[in-house]
Amino acid sequence: MNFILFDGPRRDHLLPFTFTRPVSEIRVGILTLRERWEAYLKVAVSSLTEDYLSIKYPVNIESENVFIDASVLPTPDLVNALNALEDGQVLKSKKLTIAYCSSHVKGAEELASFSIVEFNNDLVQINNTWDIFDKNADILQTDFDFITKGRKSQPISETNQLIHPERIFLEEGAKVEFSILNATDGPIYLGKNAEIWEGSLVRGALALCNNAIIKMGGKLYGATTIGPYSKVCGEVSNSVIFGYSSKGHEGYLGNAVLGEWCNIGADSNNSNLKNNYAKVRLWDYATERFEQTGLQFCGLMMGDHSKTAINTMFNTGTVIGVNSNIYVPGFPRNFVPSFSWGGASGFTAYQPAKAFDAAKVMMARRGVEFNEIEADILTHVFEITKKWRKY
Repeated sequence: MNFILFDGPRRDHLLPFTFTRPVSEIRVGILTLRERWEAYLKVAVSSLTEDYLSIKYPVNIESENVFIDASVLPTPDLVNALNALEDGQVLKSKKLTIAYCSSHVKGAEELASFSIVEFNNDLVQINNTWDIFDKNADILQTDFDFITKGRKSQPISETNQLIHPERIFLEEGAKVEFSILNATDGPIYLGKNAEIWEGSLVRGALALCNNAIIKMGGKLYGATTIGPYSKVCGEVSNSVIFGYSSKGHEGYLGNAVLGEWCNIGADSNNSNLKNNYAKVRLWDYATERFEQTGLQFCGLMMGDHSKTAINTMFNTGTVIGVNSNIYVPGFPRNFVPSFSWGGASGFTAYQPAKAFDAAKVMMARRGVEFNEIEADILTHVFEITKKWRKY
């Protein structure tokens, strides 16, 4: 059977992160949604996404396919239910279409004629941007148990102080020296060639993915995920960084999500709690207004390729789009559209040619080419986000 992850109705609620990737490429816990499905299904899967993303993320459709809503996370029971699906059947959980079996892509009207198979077990779904950090603790624990089951960690240097070492796992090439690792509240996972430099304080849960680095004196806690090739320092709490991003200096990042190729300037901080302790509202691209998250703690959501200067400050519940550059003193507004240049005193449009020059340099430093495919995706994002830029 061929398995395909489709973006589903939650895609627009997961912007700005899904401007530049399918839903399946969102990272939460240790893995991306796609990587998790591949691990559970034990086969490669492809993604059905927006046309402008499909060159980078092509879909593979065969004669027999199971199309799965990418925002849903796999479980053993769900995998069994999917493997039992037959052509013309749709798997549902109440009103949610989890998956369907077909030779072709089907719309909602066509699925109405399919035979319904009910799935009554518990599901975990990433419905909104804030779910990425809010559900990170439970997902990270599940990932840790799944990935490390029956395996033995690489040796941990005796220079470290460990609490609950049985819940700490190092993959091949991972290194940590002269640091304190406390896995009381959650596991600590270091991917291949990940490093924790001297003097760092880590309180799990933590996923430090392959080739990521915590620099000297880093303070991380509260179910945090640092994606591949990212670098962090300072204080980081209950945050998820997708990959290839840098928060390399002091400053606070809490209850936040950063996409890829972001850079947080030295001594930049985000607020994650309102002064009146009220629940936080966050910009929702789907409704084009600020929506209630139901959370008391919610910080910064930042799309790919966005950057801040030193000493940048963000209010509670701030959303920054793709390829924005925040560089002047004071708090910018709570929603900054993609391709914006400026800060609290105002913005101008950040023209793609200028943005691409910066992207080429940043990506080259990590040995990644900024090619025409990347340029075409970002150019499309520039066009479809014009309506939010009033400058």
